[in-house]
Amino acid sequence: MNTIRAAITSSVFLVALGGHLMAATVQVGTCRSGVATFSSIQSAVNATPAGARVLVCPGTYPEQVVIKKALTLRGVQSGTLGAAVIAAPPGGVVQNTTSLATGNPIAAQILVTGTTDVSISNLTIDGSNNGISSNGCTPLNLIGLYYQNASGRVNHVAALNQALTGSSIGCQVGLGIFVQSGNGGTSTVAVTNSHVQNYQKNGITGNEVGTTVVISRNTVIGQGPTNGAAENSIQIGFGATGKISSNTAMDDIWAPDTLSDTADAASGILVFASAGVTVSGNTVGNTQFGIAFVSDPISGTADGGIIKGNKITATHILDGIELCSSSNTVHDNTINGSAESAIHVDSSCGSVMNNVVSENTLNDACAGILLGTAAGSNDIDSNAFFNTRHTVMTADQCTPPLLSLRQPTTSSVAQTLRPSPVRP
Repeated sequence: MNTIRAAITSSVFLVALGGHLMAATVQVGTCRSGVATFSSIQSAVNATPAGARVLVCPGTYPEQVVIKKALTLRGVQSGTLGAAVIAAPPGGVVQNTTSLATGNPIAAQILVTGTTDVSISNLTIDGSNNGISSNGCTPLNLIGLYYQNASGRVNHVAALNQALTGSSIGCQVGLGIFVQSGNGGTSTVAVTNSHVQNYQKNGITGNEVGTTVVISRNTVIGQGPTNGAAENSIQIGFGATGKISSNTAMDDIWAPDTLSDTADAASGILVFASAGVTVSGNTVGNTQFGIAFVSDPISGTADGGIIKGNKITATHILDGIELCSSSNTVHDNTINGSAESAIHVDSSCGSVMNNVVSENTLNDACAGILLGTAAGSNDIDSNAFFNTRHTVMTADQCTPPLLSLRQPTTSSVAQTLRPSPVRP
């Protein structure tokens, strides 16, 4: 035992060199020579000091990992092998923390908590065989990667299959990547170049005051038509701030949805009760809302945002861009194939005013722009309309085109607040 301890100490503790500290490097697996070796990711994390690099060799690691110190966790290639996969343990994924907002139990496959400068890259986090049964919609929320009052970088990560097992109709759990602050803490996380797919509720989410997220160049793909939950590929909500840029968000469809439902539509990108968010250069397709900015009388406003340069295609039932908020700038977006409207300035969810909607290209919609009957002063100018039954229509609902391949908006009930945010 003393020999093992001495080997670990000599390999992993920091070395002073010319007045600077050089961090240790260790490996999980046996693909490198000359570095300390561990059989599990958690044992390597526990043994290394802050600032260390933990390299994960190709293979499957059935464990949950908790990180409470600054470090780099990175999958590495070995020969022709290149996938380091964190999988569910044999007994399933179990609770290892609680939500900072609601106190609900959370089972995180990787939990980063109470620290800064944690970089995670080139890892697959697979929620298959998680052992969490819906059983009447358990409050236990499965999360692939969870930054909790913690900061760092996520790059080239794949978060897959964060969904309940068995029948899970309407269960609002299952998140791929989640960043959250609470109790006076903060989280600042960049999520880039990553792939998130087959989540039950949300793909990438940043919530709560104190959270800042930059979500860029990711692909976030839902399950397609499902009755599991109203999915959102990307969400910033409940007072968080940040930017969402150059992502692909697709296939978010709550299959049982109708226009008359009040709070269950799926969205490609949802900004809920978070002000000053920029959404730019994204590609969004096959959703119910494409991009939605929604203020909430209890949680806060989604005012003062920028929606620019996005490409939105094939929104079912609802709108390409939904504005249930004020003082947003919406320009240079291209929107093709909207079942109801390409852009909706929606007065059915309260007072909306001072939105600037300009220089957008709108093709194939019941209405190019729906301007709510109770909307305040909004600037609608210099938009290009093609194949729209109505260009600008003063209403909160549009009678659908006579011919449409998308689900028609047949309800006579006016649209009300519809997006479905998640708040674990």
